[in-house]
Amino acid sequence: MLKIMLIKNIKKAMHNTDIQYLRSKKHHLNTSIMHNLKSNFDKFFNITKSIFINRINSFDNFFFYRNKPKMSDCQIIALAITGETLGIDSENYFWGKLKSDHAKDFPNLIDRSNFNRRRKRLYPYIEQLNQTIAVRLNEGENIFLVDSIPIPICKNAREKQSKVCKENFETAPDKGYSAVNKSYFYGYKLHLLTSVKGIFHSMDLSKASVHDVHYLPQVKQSGLNRCTLLADKGYLSATHQLDLFTSCQVNLQTPKRSNQKDYKLYPLIYKRVRKRIETLFAQLCDQFMLKRNYAKTVLGLSVRILTKITAVTLLQLMNLKNDKPLNHLKYALAN
Repeated sequence: MLKIMLIKNIKKAMHNTDIQYLRSKKHHLNTSIMHNLKSNFDKFFNITKSIFINRINSFDNFFFYRNKPKMSDCQIIALAITGETLGIDSENYFWGKLKSDHAKDFPNLIDRSNFNRRRKRLYPYIEQLNQTIAVRLNEGENIFLVDSIPIPICKNAREKQSKVCKENFETAPDKGYSAVNKSYFYGYKLHLLTSVKGIFHSMDLSKASVHDVHYLPQVKQSGLNRCTLLADKGYLSATHQLDLFTSCQVNLQTPKRSNQKDYKLYPLIYKRVRKRIETLFAQLCDQFMLKRNYAKTVLGLSVRILTKITAVTLLQLMNLKNDKPLNHLKYALAN
């Protein structure tokens, strides 16, 4: 009897070992696919072509070129998004990696400066790609979140000698205060509006000194209507709250200050829901290195931020298609 039990246990252990081996083999296979730059590039390229199938010519370009370029416009967009999803913050390093490790995969790779110029020119199309997919994913949503995050461009000690993004006074960076970090920073502030699932809806880049409440008039031009908008105390304003409700039926809900006459506790469910956009900011800073930008102009900074957010939207789309948790972005490419 004991011998039979031992044999059964041995067989069971061998079976479990085989299962673990197969799982580990599948895990390594998925990991290799996830880190395969060319396969990831092909995924983003196919999505881009499918969205703009009626806008591009036979060479996958949006614009007319007298001489056919080595890389098409769709390939430029796909390559920019691929670089952001890999978490590579330095374009110099990214280009060196493409030339040394992926020369066969990208035989028609263009010069880095040419890539940057064309990517800036393609800013409206990257924005349209992001918006088109976001509208599909946000269909039927009636609860949205809004928040802001600092985008520093240099340390405070170098703010006076820095020449980054100072080509125009109206768009030049300045000094602002971050209530979360309880410190001053020099740069810009990103205002992001998402659905309750964390899917992009609209965004804006303002100077660091601009208060959060001044972004609320932009919400009226974002296409948001007949919904609830959850925000923090930075967006507390009875005037803007009434204006949003009368103009586009947006019900702005913010926590009240403890010294207000009509003070009420902020519903716990709202606090829990608002964590989604805070988690999204953490993902943008950790995986996509949102605060580590080496752009020299406002347009360059804007297109890099937009590309990072577009990459998030595309990864969410992949997770939705593959029946994975929507915001598990690090594993979206492991199919």
